[in-house]
Amino acid sequence: MQITGTHFNYYQICQRKLWLFANGINMEHTSDLVFAGKLIHEESYPQRSERYEEIEIDGIKVDYYDAKRKVIHEIKKSDKVETAHEWQLKYYLYVFERNGIENVSGILEYPKLRKTSEILLSDVDREMIREMEYKIEEIINAEVCPPLEKKGICRNCSYFDFCYSGEEDEK
Repeated sequence: MQITGTHFNYYQICQRKLWLFANGINMEHTSDLVFAGKLIHEESYPQRSERYEEIEIDGIKVDYYDAKRKVIHEIKKSDKVETAHEWQLKYYLYVFERNGIENVSGILEYPKLRKTSEILLSDVDREMIREMEYKIEEIINAEVCPPLEKKGICRNCSYFDFCYSGEEDEK
């Protein structure tokens, strides 16, 4: 299986979510939050589609790539899982580099928050990405789904109903 940016993102957030997604159990299509995120992506920067392009390479799909400045733009709704977003973007930079596109940087954008962060790839990041790729493959290829880990972000997850069916309501 080809690892994607979504796998990297989910690896940071929840290994159960990663396993479910990678094994064909997709709940994003039922999530209002995912739909809202897609709208933000489509409507926040309407002029970009004229100047930048959406690129797919080695299983990843970047929101916008400015080939002239060599900058990947990744748009997100909220910064609640910012670390996951950063690693997803770093993985994109890594894949570009692996495909011979050197000196690419990234900009992580939160239009609703009017916040941006520049993301660069270090040698330490490259090593960590190789380790994460290995761990992601282990999780994805496991025979059984990882156990439920109750986290504060679970209520907003598209897999919430799946994970918590049969669980008593939390008070």
